[in-house]
Amino acid sequence: MRVKKRTKMIALLMATIVGSSLLAGCGAGTDTKSSKSDSSSDTEKSDSAEKTSSDGDDQTLTVWAWDQSFNIYAMKEAEKIYQKDHPDFKLNIVETPWDDMQTQLGTIVGSGNYSQLPDICLMQDFAFQKYVTTYPDLYQDITDSGIDLSQFAESKLAASTIDGKNYGVPFDNGAEVACYRTDILDQAGYTLDDLTDIDWNKFIEIGSDVYEKTGYSLLSVQAGSSDLIYQMMQSAGFGTWKDDGTPDIAGNEHIKQCIEIYQEMVEAHVLAVVNSWDEYVATFTSGKTAGVINGCWILASIQTAEDQSGNWGLTDMPAIPDAETATNYSNQGGSTWAITTNCKNTELAEDFLAKTFAGSVELYDTILPSSGALATWLPASESEVYSEPQEFFGGQAIYKQISDFASKTPTVDLGVYYTEANQALATAVANVSGGSDIDSELETAQQTVEFNMGQ
Repeated sequence: MRVKKRTKMIALLMATIVGSSLLAGCGAGTDTKSSKSDSSSDTEKSDSAEKTSSDGDDQTLTVWAWDQSFNIYAMKEAEKIYQKDHPDFKLNIVETPWDDMQTQLGTIVGSGNYSQLPDICLMQDFAFQKYVTTYPDLYQDITDSGIDLSQFAESKLAASTIDGKNYGVPFDNGAEVACYRTDILDQAGYTLDDLTDIDWNKFIEIGSDVYEKTGYSLLSVQAGSSDLIYQMMQSAGFGTWKDDGTPDIAGNEHIKQCIEIYQEMVEAHVLAVVNSWDEYVATFTSGKTAGVINGCWILASIQTAEDQSGNWGLTDMPAIPDAETATNYSNQGGSTWAITTNCKNTELAEDFLAKTFAGSVELYDTILPSSGALATWLPASESEVYSEPQEFFGGQAIYKQISDFASKTPTVDLGVYYTEANQALATAVANVSGGSDIDSELETAQQTVEFNMGQ
């Protein structure tokens, strides 16, 4: 749906309404320092403050991204790989936290001065459609660029595909994983196999027994978040939008079923609800929760509990009961590289992305051990690095498993107004947990989203 009033949408885009769990997972930092790659000169460092695109004949590309240890690290390694055949190539990487980037993009679009845009920009997947749909002249259509986008997981590629056109090169993998303390399961008489390829009814049955025998819940979530509901829905290919782009929340039986499952888990002590992100992580690293179901980026947090090495196992998530389209696979989070319309050397930017993030096993082999950045570029999963057993997870080749999960995840349209729908649904879940009627809360959520859409 196109926005009728440009000024209203600029305000919406500048507003930072992002769930803390999603930000933590996708590495949206708060540091505003400029980060130059090691190959850049002092002169280039002073030029980077202007954050403008490179000239057409220059072999330097300016990139906006966040998180030094994840996204920016990956870009620096991509630069090194591309320089092997293009020695004059350089990146001017400007560290730009996601919150700051939203503000800057809103300001640039509002002023109409696109010359302040970089050549390449990292985008959160959940926000991609809003920016491209609202501002179709912001990012370049790369459908016919020669970049082989068919080698990415279809569900991941959907975030940057609008009206059949591709606007981005997917990066990190947000495939859903279910991880469990195998030592706690053993105490209750269960194994990882008992929690593999099951539905939520079986999960609750096992979780109730585990809690009764050990005092451990199988799962935890952060209060005020609807992420788990979205993950459940996507696993069966269900969404919150109709084909015409209007919200499909009120009377949506799929959402209702997921909230009912959520409530049943809370009441049975299978699901623990905590107040903050730090508390959430503590529930499974040092608390009384024996499992985690989230995007695979959560692995970094799980492995901070070094004393638990060897006592964790990884498998797929539960499926929605009685749903014909049910699977055990979903996705949460992730980001994508986009080429802006300000790029003066589009051919260079396209070739760089094609030979690195969309074409280099070496790149993904390099960044996986250091950052845990799993590829959504499917050929990377055939690498020996992805097949290596991981001691922390009992010797499982978890990265190869996760890549397989990503390839099986149903495609769901997150919608232009994903953030608004996510927040409204989170409020509904919280109110239902407080005793409110599900149908009434979903009706209110629908009205809230429609109001925010200007309908």
